[in-house]
Amino acid sequence: MNDLSSAKFNSSLLTFFQQSREASKRLCENLEVEDYGLQAIAETSPIKWHLAHTSWFYETFVLKPFANDYTEFNAAFQHLFNSYYNGVGQPFKRPNRGLLSRPTVAEVWRYRQIIDDAIAELILSLPTAHAPNQAALIEQRIELGIQHEKQHQELMLTDLKYNFYQNPLLPSYDTAPLSEITDAPANRTEWYNIESGLYEVGFSGNGFHFDNETPRHKTYLNSVNIATQLVSNAAFLKFMQDGGYQRPELWLSDGWDWVQSQSLSRPLYWFQNDQQWYEYTLYGPVKLDPSRPLCHVSFYEADAYARWCGARLPSEFEWEVYATSASQADESTIHSPQWHPNACADNDLQQQVWQWTASSYAAYPGFQPPSGAIGEYNGKFMCNQMVLRGGSCLSPPQHTRLSYRNFFYPETQWQMSGIRLAQDIDR
Repeated sequence: MNDLSSAKFNSSLLTFFQQSREASKRLCENLEVEDYGLQAIAETSPIKWHLAHTSWFYETFVLKPFANDYTEFNAAFQHLFNSYYNGVGQPFKRPNRGLLSRPTVAEVWRYRQIIDDAIAELILSLPTAHAPNQAALIEQRIELGIQHEKQHQELMLTDLKYNFYQNPLLPSYDTAPLSEITDAPANRTEWYNIESGLYEVGFSGNGFHFDNETPRHKTYLNSVNIATQLVSNAAFLKFMQDGGYQRPELWLSDGWDWVQSQSLSRPLYWFQNDQQWYEYTLYGPVKLDPSRPLCHVSFYEADAYARWCGARLPSEFEWEVYATSASQADESTIHSPQWHPNACADNDLQQQVWQWTASSYAAYPGFQPPSGAIGEYNGKFMCNQMVLRGGSCLSPPQHTRLSYRNFFYPETQWQMSGIRLAQDIDR
């Protein structure tokens, strides 16, 4: 790479970095200072913690090892805002993040500005102050930091939604009204057929991807039908009306124990008032729209619903093969940006809800995590979690790749997760 092309690359990297940092800031524009410290359960983190942690990531993995004369902002932050990287120190206990009234929100914003300035200076110095191999490594770390922050931007919204929901006032994150659906498609289930055979799955091509999306490899699939539409609110209401939450034969053993222990009878954020179903959204409570995709259900609920339908959940590889074919034949429906799913539509692969699959989160054949603490990013979580595919209306566009693998524990409801069905074909 010559000096001119290197300068252009560094300019682009700086722009992407600044845009990602600004996006986090914009997500906070509707907040009051009291909102920054909320943490209702261990799985959700306060907004303030997200803002600090994404800065800690750059400080720990980019500035401290690579920036000349960088001075650590506050040594205590190494402990307070470390999420799970045991290779660089002892993380602060996750359930206690909401107890961190100090540092203040103002100090966290100062911390972010220091990090922003230091990373910008480092990027501009890459062509002259670092050997090519080291400059390439720094660029890779900054790119990972950008994508890491984008993941946290989605978490900021889902965490805040759950935390707000605990307030009897049911506050709105966005005071604008949720757009109405005026021409909803008919509620139906149509199927896309995948013929049996050997298929390639996993990331291919150029551009950023996470390590768990590789290596690309071959997998054999039996013939299967995949639903072209997501499961709607109306469809799931029928499951509830048929006693779905009270029928143990529909549930996995762990799922039934979970339903009983939590006394569950409906998806997260659904509630009734005067026999009318409502749904809590980032726009506040709204009447449940039967034509929108179901969201905020666990893997257990998704699996029970599929069983009730006489169907099942697709594997992540069936999902990817279907999605690749569908996206080539008909681009995914593009929805207006908003904080809640729009009406169900054919081949809705992304920008609506994450879709549970029947696949356990595990390494692809030949997967090797990077060495050192940075290798803890994905590989250490490949146990006891389930894969989701697609992307939601809260996902950054770059994180709706067809090879992107999201993963959560099977009881997780607070993510924007829904259902796409699969159906075995008799042979």
